[in-house]
Amino acid sequence: MEEIAPLVPWIGDGPLAPPADGPLDGLRVAVKDNIDVAGWPTGAGNPVWLAEHAPPGEDAEVVARLRRAGAPIVGKAHMDELAYSLAGTNVHYGSPRNPLAPGHYTGGSSSGCASAVASGDADVGLGSDTAGSIRVPAAFTGLYGWRPSHARMPASGMVPLAPTFDVPGVMARDAATLERVALALLDPPAQQTVALEWLLVPDDLWSEVPQRVREAYEPVLGRLRGLLKADRTPLFKRPSQWREAIAAFATVQGAEAWRLLGPWISSTTPAFGQSIGARFAHAARLTDHDVAPAREKVDHAGASLRTRLRGSVLAVPTVPFTPPALTEDFPRVRLLPFSCLAPLAAAPAVTLPLAELDGLPLGLTLITQPSTDEDLLALARTSLV
Repeated sequence: MEEIAPLVPWIGDGPLAPPADGPLDGLRVAVKDNIDVAGWPTGAGNPVWLAEHAPPGEDAEVVARLRRAGAPIVGKAHMDELAYSLAGTNVHYGSPRNPLAPGHYTGGSSSGCASAVASGDADVGLGSDTAGSIRVPAAFTGLYGWRPSHARMPASGMVPLAPTFDVPGVMARDAATLERVALALLDPPAQQTVALEWLLVPDDLWSEVPQRVREAYEPVLGRLRGLLKADRTPLFKRPSQWREAIAAFATVQGAEAWRLLGPWISSTTPAFGQSIGARFAHAARLTDHDVAPAREKVDHAGASLRTRLRGSVLAVPTVPFTPPALTEDFPRVRLLPFSCLAPLAAAPAVTLPLAELDGLPLGLTLITQPSTDEDLLALARTSLV
């Protein structure tokens, strides 16, 4: 897979000028190519989509908020096709380079944002996260990444994949910048936040992590145990519940993706990369008989997770391995069980670049109960850096 620069080449007119003297004055933003910037094409990582959709007439609300806060938009960033991947590759355009681990996967689908921020071409990456598309590339490129609580940030002006799980998200090179940007984007919380007391490090999840990877996380987990009371109780009552929840997530995601994008795919028959094409083909075969029980399991798993998250911080690997080499197959199935937990719970998550193994980056994800984004971001900034 050819490695490419992170920003799409057909945006070359320089930054969009923001208002002066905002709280984000001068922070350069790379915007994922599924989020609208007025007057600039939204290509969603696919050349047919790009050709068939006129440039939008107005900014997505999250873009407008950043511009009002003083942040210039420096370009649109490459992405995986229609955001339906976590690898960071694109059969049409290539793979945005990983500055921290050249020749290794950048992770996706917000791959260009991660590459742009990690390389210094931007200070902030504004992307989207459905099943880990902010957190995985942030972990692979040594960045901080934040997926907000559902309904705390508007997703209008963003090409949808699976609205039950889709949220905009942000990447930055440091926790303080991540928090500044998040506070400029968030809607007010719908409820009072709750003091964080417990650190959840459930045995069922961590027993699935290779020993050397667990050992690499131990220093940061030790710091967290010094701040919060540790609880190793399994997150799920039985192992099959975890597997069933992840399978249900994938079914609901696929059904929503096909409902929204299937008519366009059927009418235009665009060429997709092999793995993304297979995913859409599978989604096209889903029936109500498949989707109805899956949605029930998603709802049940989400409610159970939210109960466990009350007053707690769940710590899990963002990805239970370092970024693989581009010459290897991408092991998507191994990371979904971890990256899907936050979207199942509609909960905020932050990935922290505070571990490495064999000179390659690892990210640790912290998840809290919905609407407590500010507390989670403050924990990342003040206690762990």
